[in-house]
Formats: sequence, C-alpha cells, structure tokens
Amino acid sequence: MGRRLRVRVPATTANLGSGFDCVGMAFDWYDELELELGADGLEVEVTGEGAADVPRDERHLVVDSILRGLAALGTPRQGMRLVAHNTIPHSRGLGSSAAAIVAGLALAWGVARPGEPLDPAWLTRIGNDVEGHPDNVGAAAWGGAILAWARDSRVSLVQLPVPEDFAAIAYVPGTECRTDDARAVLPAAVTREDAVSQAIAAAVLPLALTQRPDLLFDATFDRLHQQYRAPLMPESYDLMLRLRAAGVPAAISGAGPTVIAVGPPAQLAPADAVDAAGFLVRRLSPGAGAQLAD
Repeated sequence: MGRRLRVRVPATTANLGSGFDCVGMAFDWYDELELELGADGLEVEVTGEGAADVPRDERHLVVDSILRGLAALGTPRQGMRLVAHNTIPHSRGLGSSAAAIVAGLALAWGVARPGEPLDPAWLTRIGNDVEGHPDNVGAAAWGGAILAWARDSRVSLVQLPVPEDFAAIAYVPGTECRTDDARAVLPAAVTREDAVSQAIAAAVLPLALTQRPDLLFDATFDRLHQQYRAPLMPESYDLMLRLRAAGVPAAISGAGPTVIAVGPPAQLAPADAVDAAGFLVRRLSPGAGAQLAD
C-alpha cells in the first residue's frame, strides 16, 4: 500500500422547517475516513455507526462515490483500503448519506488532483447528481448554513453566515426512518393557504438565520412535510411540538426522526425544561465543510 488520504465530513440538517429541500446546515459532528492506495483490490473497514450493516464492497456508499468521482475526473481506479470511523447516526435525518457521498468524492478529488485545494462547488455538483439533495450535500461540502437549489442540471448555492453565538440541539431517537419512506407519505398537492404560509416562512428563513434570530420561531414553521410524516415518527413530532410550545425554534431534521432546535443560546434556553426522555440530546455548533489532507 502507498499514499494515504484522510477526510473529515460533517453531519448536516436539512429543511429547518420551512426551507424544504433548499436550506441546510453543517454541524461540528464528524465522520472521519482514511484511504490508502495500493496496487489492486479493495478492502473496507468500518467502525462506529452502521458497522454491522453496511456492505464491505463496491456497494459501500463511500466506495461507490470514490469510483463515481474518479470517473468524473477521468482518473482510473486503483487498489484501495478504506477505513471509515462513523459517528453520524444512520437514517436519523442527520445527513449520513450526504456525508458518505461527499467523503467519497473528496477522496476521489485527492487521488485525481494531488496538491490541489478541495473544490466544494465540484463536490456539490457531483454530489447532487448522486444524492439529489443539494441542501444536504452542499452543507456537507461547504460547511455552515447554505441555501441551495438545482435546476436544469445546474446547482446554485448561497452561503448564509450565521452569528458567532449560533447553536443547535439535536434530539436523536433510537428509531430510524428511511428517506424514501418519509418522501412516500407526502401529498401530491397542498392547499393554497398552506402554500402561502410556507412561502412566507421560507422567505424569512435566510434573514432569520443570518441577521434576525428573533424571527427564527416563525421562520421554522412548516406546513408542507412535517405534519404528514408525524405518523412515521410520533414521539419526535410530539417533542417538536412541545419544544415549539415552549418558544424554541424546533423542526424535524431532514426526513427525521431527529428533532433539531436552532438559535442563539437565549432562544434555546427554554429547551432545558422540556422532557426529552428517550432521546440522545447533543448540543452542537455550526461545523466546517469537508476537509481533505494527505
């Protein structure tokens, strides 16, 4: 075996309530991976989250993304040994798939472009081709908070600089929810009232995240997806409602079932009085995007 590359990728949340499929945020919660290049063959070692479940061949999402990235960069594959230490929970709405895809693409970039700085725009574009959610892969690639959308095979992204004291609390249940299942329960149409309410909240959300945290509670209110997913995650939906009843800007993280609360410390303080029994509670800050090193 020869050259080694290391990458660190963050957990992410998507939607933040009203920003359905377009607003994402990265947190200081990371998976770390190492790729060692060799003459031939493939070896995959996984520790931590998902170690008992993920495949150890080319079906592994990181490996698949490495191969996709190498093909996109016109670089032939090599023998490799991948070691992944996962801390981001799987199927919990915290972007574990996006992290795996961005990690694999970042490693492919390191193989094909040695010495060149990692290009987050490339990671986002190719990652969206694989994952289909630019809000998640964009946050994992760039870090911080982002607004992203795809149209006509083109991905656009705007970084949203949040205040220095911005924080989050993740409430992670022991149960899982697959994104496909959460998508399947969404209605094909919504009422005009719900559409207008969502448009107002989503328009305010970037302003609330960057300059007006006093607007976060209203801006994170959702009418398009959370209520329809409630039967898949009743405990999470109930916790979200109780947090919001206490005045905390809370939402279902991504496709769930994790609940995410965001805002400055004073706005999150009432969350301490809300019973979250049965959930792993983790306090977070905005995190950096994918980082690659030899």
